[in-house]
Amino acid sequence: MTDDADDRSHAFSEGQGVDEDYEEFTLDPTDLGVDPDQVDPVDSRVLTDVLDKHNVSADQVDPVDSRVLTDVLDKHNVSAEQVDVPELIDVGLSYMEINRFEEATAAFERAASFAEEDSIEAQEAWVNKGVAHGQLEEFDQAIGAYEEALRIDDESEHAATAETNLAYALWEFGRTEEALEHAERAVEIDPRFPQAWYNRGFFLSERGLTEDALNAFDNAIRLGMRNADILEEKAQALDELGREEEAQEAIEQAEEIRADAEEELAEEF
Repeated sequence: MTDDADDRSHAFSEGQGVDEDYEEFTLDPTDLGVDPDQVDPVDSRVLTDVLDKHNVSADQVDPVDSRVLTDVLDKHNVSAEQVDVPELIDVGLSYMEINRFEEATAAFERAASFAEEDSIEAQEAWVNKGVAHGQLEEFDQAIGAYEEALRIDDESEHAATAETNLAYALWEFGRTEEALEHAERAVEIDPRFPQAWYNRGFFLSERGLTEDALNAFDNAIRLGMRNADILEEKAQALDELGREEEAQEAIEQAEEIRADAEEELAEEF
């Protein structure tokens, strides 16, 4: 295993992670087109209106503190029908993009609570809540979130993401025997999910099943996951199998990708 393997990125609920060219969030949520008779809990402008309405001074609250927003909404009995759950999930994902993981977990938790019980939206919120906890290295809470997502539906469009991320969280939490089982399940659910194949390859490699691990890495690459990390994992597997020339070729490809990335970064700044 390489050091970089421990830093593998989590997959978000779309089942493919976030593209490298993802447009950075600017902390200005999208215009939600709020009906003045309704309260969307993710829009700070709406929060201000609510606070004013109920004679709460803005000096008394942190405008980005989700706990204040939660208290206001719960206190005044905002119904689920008044909340745009997909927008709330989007705001949580936007917080993820700027590494505001605690705020993200709060947004996803609220989305899950306002979503229809056991709905696909609730499942999506739980999956993303698990990702946010994972970024905070709160792996026990991440495991709980993924298990709740899978309890809702273990064959839906979000199930493979939940399974592969659950495998990762279990590994980090020390429950290594269970990790491969869930990595295998992720591939069964969605055999065209490259992140699932990558994680499966990693866990197989850790168990010494090098040939199977190499096949998994090759599948991930064929499905579009071509980065330095997976090429280095593949190189290690090839080396262990005595295929030194192919291993060196994979290492050179990984180094080229890293060099290109560094050059692009230097050009940006």
